[in-house]
Amino acid sequence: MTQDLHFLTITQASVLIRTGKLSPVELTKAYLDRIHRLDGELHAYILVLGKTAMDEARRAEAEIAGGDWKGPLHGIPIGLKDIYNTAGIATTGHSALFKDHVPNEDAVTVQRLRKAGAVILGKLATHEFATGGPSFDLPWPPARNPWNLDHQPGGSSSGSAAAVAAGLCMAAMGTDTGGSIRSPAAWCGLAGFKPSYGRVSRRGILPLSFTLDHAGPLCWTTEDCALMMQALAGHDALDPGSADKAVPDFASGLRGDVKGLRVGVIRHFFETDLKAEDDVVAGLESALNTLRALGAAVTDVTLSPLSHYNKVTSLISRSEAYAIHERYLTTTPELYGELGRRRLAAGAFVRASDYVNALRHRTRLVAEMTAAMQDHDVLMLPTKHQVAPPFRLEPAVREPSFTQPFNVTGFPALSVCSGFSANGLPLSLQIVGRPFEDAQVLSTGDAFEKATMFRAARPAFAAALASAAQ
Repeated sequence: MTQDLHFLTITQASVLIRTGKLSPVELTKAYLDRIHRLDGELHAYILVLGKTAMDEARRAEAEIAGGDWKGPLHGIPIGLKDIYNTAGIATTGHSALFKDHVPNEDAVTVQRLRKAGAVILGKLATHEFATGGPSFDLPWPPARNPWNLDHQPGGSSSGSAAAVAAGLCMAAMGTDTGGSIRSPAAWCGLAGFKPSYGRVSRRGILPLSFTLDHAGPLCWTTEDCALMMQALAGHDALDPGSADKAVPDFASGLRGDVKGLRVGVIRHFFETDLKAEDDVVAGLESALNTLRALGAAVTDVTLSPLSHYNKVTSLISRSEAYAIHERYLTTTPELYGELGRRRLAAGAFVRASDYVNALRHRTRLVAEMTAAMQDHDVLMLPTKHQVAPPFRLEPAVREPSFTQPFNVTGFPALSVCSGFSANGLPLSLQIVGRPFEDAQVLSTGDAFEKATMFRAARPAFAAALASAAQ
């Protein structure tokens, strides 16, 4: 079983660990060995915490053997996007500016994961300060897509998605300001969950936009995301955006049944507002047919044009990102990469009146989407309008997005794999729910995954690398 340990799910591994059939030490060592062999090509990790990870694994093994099992994450190896603060361990934001930044305490989410017994394998690559990329002028190279190393993994949680898809960690933490969990989940074929705004604390995570930032997990399955959410969710009185809402039992909410589910498809987003590639549309239609066969009712929904949501997102995020980075941009701009510097500095040219009006329009968009969901349990659309594109050396262009509307509204949104394109790259389905109905979103994604065979496919890049080496 050793050679397959890195492709277990949290659900599978936690049962084996709890029953004494799998050692957290053996599991952690298998991941560290695989990182050592493969990450030189994938570049998912900025920092591997080999010694501390093994120490945590030994502690987890002793605790479980002593009858102190903390739950499904106990002894599970995970990775952290390198904008999560870690006490005594560098948190760089993938930037030369913070290359020597060592926080004094863990982010609240990291504290909660440690309390649940998770093993931290290391810090994962991101786009610089989560603002966009990929970039080739930073201290570390950009992560690559394990389905095809010549293609982008998405971002900004690029290393998080690449590591999970490649079997270099069992789950990873990402952040999402305009799609930065769901986009890389889509291009790397994962389940990536952006919870409701306020469901997961952001304290101790390097901020990009106070209004739009979310924190959440990337996993191989939606079921694993539910297990991660059980540890992550909860009120934090010191995070101004945190909501004091009861935390449901996410795992028990995975009913495996969508009979009677009312699905609204935002068809104009991907057919007229931003035309999606043929493979992407075909994948979505196939997914909708699967849900119909399971008993869901599918109808179309009309909202404001996609551009309205994306323009509001852009104005808010640029303004707030500049407010966060202004002191560094005006004193040490040379420590940023070209793309990050340009994107962050753009906020200096947003007028206060435009920012205020964007916030006002955001309120109208929230009301519009809330009204549209009165007759629907979930909304659906593709996560991305295209499959993962190849890397290019010229600066990346900021493109319209199917993910940003749900940062503007704060509604929970999940990306799951819905098949594969003609060239073998993942396709994705985005599932959106009402605020704090995160359990409904996860239940829908879980039911879809279990009705299809897409979770059985894994990237073959490791075998290809071994063959090339020979």
